[in-house]
Amino acid sequence: MAQEIQTTVASPDYEIIGKKSWTAYLPLFVVSLLVILLVAPILALISQHLAALFILVITVHLMSSVRALQSIYLYYNRTGVWVSYGFLPWNRGGYGVKWRDLEGAVYYTNFSSWIFKSYTVRISHRFTKTSEIYLTDMARGDLAVSRINELHSLLIGNGDLS
Repeated sequence: MAQEIQTTVASPDYEIIGKKSWTAYLPLFVVSLLVILLVAPILALISQHLAALFILVITVHLMSSVRALQSIYLYYNRTGVWVSYGFLPWNRGGYGVKWRDLEGAVYYTNFSSWIFKSYTVRISHRFTKTSEIYLTDMARGDLAVSRINELHSLLIGNGDLS
């Protein structure tokens, strides 16, 4: 088993270990629905076209926000743990922590995260707080943290970190 994990970490490929949970989408839908239900009738009194345009704009914004959340991935490769985000060419990006600089990974739990299996994940950089990974509403974030800490311990035990 240890050899299998080492091979996975040493490969140039990556493994996705986390993405946003459905709980991250819920506030978007609730706020969009409330805005449409409250503002659209008022705009309809002024102009039906204005109300329709407003609903179209809110719907496009909702769809782009959902797509932006879908584009967020937590993954690891042989060099470290990374976050990838963005679905449009001009807003794609990523950041992360190298294995050698990783202090540890933790997840935070409360009643709702325990029920919905949607956790806040923090992957600490050992030298600076500004370079850490902090993600909310991650589906099965507890398993991702466990995997990161397992691989990090394995790399330390094998002496692969310098």
